[in-house]
Amino acid sequence: MTAHYEVRGSVAVITLDNPPVNGLGFATRAACAAGVERAEADPAVTAVVITGAGKAFSGGADIKEFGSPKALAEPNLLSLIGVVENCSKPVVAAIHSVCMGGGLELSLGCHYRVAQTGTKVALPEVKLGLLPGAGGTQRLPRALGVEPALNMIVSGEPVEAQMLAMVPGQKLFDKIVDADVVAAAVAFAADVADKRPLPKVRDLKARHPNAEAYFQFARNMVGGMSKNFPAPLRCLEAVAGAVKLKFDDGMRAEREGFAALMLTPESKALRHLFFAERVASKIADVPEDTPLRTVAKVGVIGAGTMGGGISMNFLNAGLPVTILETKQEALDRGVATIKKNYEAQVKKGKLKEDKYAARMALLSTTLSYDDLKDCDLIIEAVFEEIGVKEAVFKQLDAVAKPGAILASNTSTLDVDKIASFTKRSQDVVGMHFFSPANVMKLLEVVRGKETAKDVLGTVMAIGKKIKKTAVVSGVCDGFIGNRMIEQYSRQAGFLLDEGCSPQQVDKAVEKFGFAMGPFRMGDLAGNDIGWAIRKRRAVERATMKYSASADRLCELGRFGQKTGAGWYDYLPGKRDAIPSAVVDEMLAKHREAIGAKKRDISDEEIVHRLVFSLVNEAAHLLEEGIAQRASDVDMVYLTGYGFPIFRGGPMCYADTLGLFNVVQAMNRFAKNPMDDGEFWKPAPLLARLVAEGKSFT
Repeated sequence: MTAHYEVRGSVAVITLDNPPVNGLGFATRAACAAGVERAEADPAVTAVVITGAGKAFSGGADIKEFGSPKALAEPNLLSLIGVVENCSKPVVAAIHSVCMGGGLELSLGCHYRVAQTGTKVALPEVKLGLLPGAGGTQRLPRALGVEPALNMIVSGEPVEAQMLAMVPGQKLFDKIVDADVVAAAVAFAADVADKRPLPKVRDLKARHPNAEAYFQFARNMVGGMSKNFPAPLRCLEAVAGAVKLKFDDGMRAEREGFAALMLTPESKALRHLFFAERVASKIADVPEDTPLRTVAKVGVIGAGTMGGGISMNFLNAGLPVTILETKQEALDRGVATIKKNYEAQVKKGKLKEDKYAARMALLSTTLSYDDLKDCDLIIEAVFEEIGVKEAVFKQLDAVAKPGAILASNTSTLDVDKIASFTKRSQDVVGMHFFSPANVMKLLEVVRGKETAKDVLGTVMAIGKKIKKTAVVSGVCDGFIGNRMIEQYSRQAGFLLDEGCSPQQVDKAVEKFGFAMGPFRMGDLAGNDIGWAIRKRRAVERATMKYSASADRLCELGRFGQKTGAGWYDYLPGKRDAIPSAVVDEMLAKHREAIGAKKRDISDEEIVHRLVFSLVNEAAHLLEEGIAQRASDVDMVYLTGYGFPIFRGGPMCYADTLGLFNVVQAMNRFAKNPMDDGEFWKPAPLLARLVAEGKSFT
């Protein structure tokens, strides 16, 4: 976690060494600055090269120090860049592999830059709701040009070094090499050792032939694409400052913008997401060095919508898949759907023909369980009924090889009960994919009471391989996501009882930032699915109260888009949700039947009742150990349920509002005569956190 110093001939080489990406933590910054000062003081040294050990030049700030005093301790990044820039001997950055964020800003403080082909270069701070805070918005436009620099800063996306070197007039890179960038940089440093004055990026001019018109055009474009995120427009204004302000004034404006963005809820949410995504893969009692099982071949049972989508994930990752069905027609339909999905990607230019052919070559089909005997991982995606699951897992138990992982794609059923259908419960795990499975990022990994640690570790690693956000859940009805959404849906129904229309609720929630409101979501998923759950609840938990409005809807045969009518009307072949006079009439009769008085309900109340119902149920899940951590709950809702990213998930949002305020609102909602007195009772964990003045995250 430091930097190493050596001398090659007359050139000092300082190597940043803070794995995995040479984050610029305090110890690394201090050692790098000390190395420059040492070279400065040594008369035998004529030039300096700064590079990075391992697989990166530098990925920027050290995330382990985020929010700690060390992040700002001197020398901070600005101070280090000042030491480098003001060195009296030429400093050359030897850039390779990854050069991002503060790493790129450090290289821009060097006098020269030699880069290796394929190096990924980026200023990704906008993805954390921030702007580059160590001169990136001031130096990159000077070195690369205003337009390409603005594109990089506003998007945060990486660009390969050789592509940037092709920008006309660029002074970002002095040389591009294919291999051994350090040797090339040392040779380059020796060649320029006597050249004076030393070139500084800060002395270059950031020019644009029609700056005012260009930035106004860019404001319109960026503003339209980032309405819920303040950082992109702040980035744009900082770059505009590079054109119209002196360098030091531009730097002050950049720091002011950075400090202002750090305080925004949007940046807090994005930084929370950044850490939550990384910590989700860590399981308290499963060490990171746990030996994993080999997964070289995958079996999928069921060629329907879910089975086909699941299969595509593994084909995309280069793993052979065998799909099993009971009838050839079902197999043919499933394979045809997979082909159709891939062909659509080819048509849009998102997939090359040869890759499409390679993926299809990995796919095989069968009607016999015997053909799954050499699979390392077998996932069932059959009808959501315990008797069907039992038949499948008894068959798998008979044919699967020892050590094969047997996974269920169940969304609500008891994984422990499913495991009991086998003599190898330690090999059974839940892998709950979300529809469409080849698109949705979330994978709920359901840990049974006997699931082996190496099985859990292997499935989490597989999740990463197939580019999913894998979150561990314990066993309960609905796991994390669906157990919470049931409370959300219940509250949405109560809002209808009290006078809201489906479109009023949906509009309020979508204005808040959800991808889709609860009633449009119900129509898309199929209202008959919720109906079946409520019928099951009537037997299992007869005291649980629901609005009867959804049952009345289903009794009319209005199951949603698939029937052309649900909470909304739909025209043939279209998905536009049209407010329905039939539903309005049904709701009016329903309210009359239950004696409910219609009242005016604000958008804020709608949103808070729905979101706080999620928060309270999540607090129960945390208390019960079903979810490991509050940030895991947020990852489930951000990647699987359309919760607005700029709000950071339900738990982050509750923390931002203040848990005291959340509970106060819940207490007000509990006074509603339509409430049964139990719904808004704070979960013990939530009540305890409020009493202790703490937060979830």
